[in-house]
Amino acid sequence: MKLLRIIGSADPRGGGPIEGILRSSEIMARHGCVNEILCLDDPADPWLKELPLAVHAMGHAIRRYGYSPRLTPWVLDHAGAYDAAIIEGLWNYSSIGAWRGLARRATPYFVFAHGMLDPWFLRNPPLKGVVRRAYWRLLEAKVLADARCVLFTSQEERELAMATYPGRYCARVVAFGAADAPPERSAAERLDLVPALAGRPYLLFLGRIHPKKGCDLLIDAFSLVSEQYPDLALVMAGPDQVGWRPALEQQAARLGVSHRIHWTGMLAGAAKWAALRGAQAFVLPSHQENFGIAVAEAMACSTPVLITERVNIWREIVGAGAGLACDDTAQAVADMLRRFLAMSKEAVTTMRTKGRRCFEQRFEIEAAARELMSVLQSDRTGDADPG
Repeated sequence: MKLLRIIGSADPRGGGPIEGILRSSEIMARHGCVNEILCLDDPADPWLKELPLAVHAMGHAIRRYGYSPRLTPWVLDHAGAYDAAIIEGLWNYSSIGAWRGLARRATPYFVFAHGMLDPWFLRNPPLKGVVRRAYWRLLEAKVLADARCVLFTSQEERELAMATYPGRYCARVVAFGAADAPPERSAAERLDLVPALAGRPYLLFLGRIHPKKGCDLLIDAFSLVSEQYPDLALVMAGPDQVGWRPALEQQAARLGVSHRIHWTGMLAGAAKWAALRGAQAFVLPSHQENFGIAVAEAMACSTPVLITERVNIWREIVGAGAGLACDDTAQAVADMLRRFLAMSKEAVTTMRTKGRRCFEQRFEIEAAARELMSVLQSDRTGDADPG
């Protein structure tokens, strides 16, 4: 089987969607399924050289995620070479341009929503939400209607999407996952993460520095518990794609905790796994999160996860005893931190064990990749739920 994965950008700093493509393609390759990427990146973008898959970069005439005149003609010319295509995400020209070509060819295509139909995006900012509703009526609704199926990674995501963006499209929940943590070479590699920590315990945020992720809530919450736990540090790891870090550093300075917050930039490879393994807990106070690959990666490392109820897999995690969840406010996050930090060593050890088990049973990439292949190869496309 040959599969085309269509995405706005293959930049690994984009987070979950491209990470999911790369990890699932590794599993699929072992089962005879070849994946290739079609994106709107400039062919000269440096990250494309590092990707292990064949990449067809169309470039962009306006800006990244903007219009590319090459996309639709390329799809028209090459779609027949693929058994199926997946449009990975919405609200950029990769979905519209690909649809314009695929709708005129016999190659079946699917849409992976990746949380982009969540109502949060209509409110933040409100003006952008107005534009998005118009864009939905004019174009994106047609992309979903013509798809063989629209894929969601949790029942909660599916219900939110279909209530917010009603339409006649097939909807199906499929497993999503993350790669397992590699074996740890030695506990000493954890100590090199941030030398200034000097072995102190720390909470870890690992993700894009973006308002959606609730980084400001975490800094506020950390300041509220910092006096009670004077040895505790906070590590903020991730790329700052929107230039928000200076404002967050000023916020930390005003609250008197800047000396206890360590900014590492994006962590990858061994450094990422060392950070996850060494943390007291992984904290993701998002206002909206479809899945959160870093959440699954933390559980793979047996690290407790502290998240908000806006992370769509929170019910599964809390139900498994793998972590805690709360509302997306600074006070609620602070209360959650206190609950966790007050737990006994035995209770934390139990949470770590349950987190690892939850990862193995629900979020390991092997099973997710096999389920995706089954969906793509089957004539049965799931329950069609018209909105």
